[in-house]
Amino acid sequence: MAVEVIMPKAGSEMEEGEIVQWFKQEGDEVKEGEILLEIVTDKVNMEVEAEASGTLLKIVHPAGSVVPVVQTIAWIGQAGEAVPGAGAAPAAAATPVEETVVETKVEAAPAQEVVEFDNSGLRATPAARAYARENGIDLSQVKGTGAKGRVHKDDVVDYKLNAKAKISPLAARIAEVEGINTDGIVGTGPKGKIMKADVLSVLNGSASEAAASAEVAAPASAKSAKAPNENQWGVVETVPMSPMRKVISKRMSESYFSAPTFVVNVEVDMTELLALRKKVVDAIIEETGKKATVTDFISLAVIKSLMKHPYVNASLSSDEKEMYLHHYVNLSIAVGMDSGLVVPVIKGADKMSLKELVVASKEITTKALAGKLKPDEMADSTFTISNLGMYGVKSFVPIINQPNTAILGVSATVQKPVVLNGEVTVRPIMTLTLTADHRVVDGLEGAKFMKTLKEAIENPLSLLI
Repeated sequence: MAVEVIMPKAGSEMEEGEIVQWFKQEGDEVKEGEILLEIVTDKVNMEVEAEASGTLLKIVHPAGSVVPVVQTIAWIGQAGEAVPGAGAAPAAAATPVEETVVETKVEAAPAQEVVEFDNSGLRATPAARAYARENGIDLSQVKGTGAKGRVHKDDVVDYKLNAKAKISPLAARIAEVEGINTDGIVGTGPKGKIMKADVLSVLNGSASEAAASAEVAAPASAKSAKAPNENQWGVVETVPMSPMRKVISKRMSESYFSAPTFVVNVEVDMTELLALRKKVVDAIIEETGKKATVTDFISLAVIKSLMKHPYVNASLSSDEKEMYLHHYVNLSIAVGMDSGLVVPVIKGADKMSLKELVVASKEITTKALAGKLKPDEMADSTFTISNLGMYGVKSFVPIINQPNTAILGVSATVQKPVVLNGEVTVRPIMTLTLTADHRVVDGLEGAKFMKTLKEAIENPLSLLI
């Protein structure tokens, strides 16, 4: 009997997920526990495993579809078995599947022919070789993370995803609608990534050519639904909100309109902290392979200060009748990406040394940027730090990441004249901004926390004791 593959519900607030890609096609053999597809949920990408072995009989929703949770997205069963709403499913091919696929692609669309590379002689697992062969990937270009550089399947999957990430989703959509070939475009984004402006510059520079290509490449219905249009002032783009963007919108609105907040700003002299970081950074790199950043030191200072001010590290019950004072710190670090903002959590941060915090912070941030976070790695936060200092921001007011009671905004360190011992001198100064929920935290408690934090940062040796 055919088994349903459903859109998983990864988290209580998840309402829908978007299918990023299928790793199997209709008619392919599937083993229980094998990765079947990748989806993007509320802020995380996750891989969905097959819950049964058999043949992938039917894909109900293709890549790019946004599907409500627990809805059927595919069927797995015996070859030739019928599934609800369809006739007989594809039977297993009598000849090797790979041979049939190549023949079909050569006849119908030569540009999509599977390219086979000679991956013999390379250190790679059988699963990595199979995945590389199925996706036409040259294993010699993939950096292995296994022993002696052995390539695992995850390495090949990451390589493929990173290759796709060389163009932003919006740029890719505009290029698709307008029929623009992006192969020759030089991207101006990070690491040569093709951004919206790069595609628009090509579009504006060769409007007639792009328009002619668009007529061939894009269906009329797609153009009218999503294509950029113009009014008397310029181009207007219609961009559907991704599942991630919808969740961010919902949560930020709930936070902003439900919590009466107040803001406390302090200026912190970073002289001693910067000097301490310079002394220990090489030793930490030598021991962990990770570089300690200013954010790591500030995080440690925040953790130590929160343990002295539990109301700033608290949360409020949904009926607003109880407050939960956390005598531990699960620290969230906001990470910005092209697709939105994620807040991975460092669990048990109050029990970590500086070295351990540096490692945990880098690992969770790397997973966030790679879209590999699991829902559990974004849950149970007690306090959040948002750092925009690397963009030169001098001050900003962050919105609370509920159910937290407060969030700290970290700005850039700038050289400013200050009066020290009766004389004017120039010092590196950073502005820190606390946004707090007044239902739980009073202004006085917020001010006391910021005073404790300021003292910890300006006397950083106390953090190492």
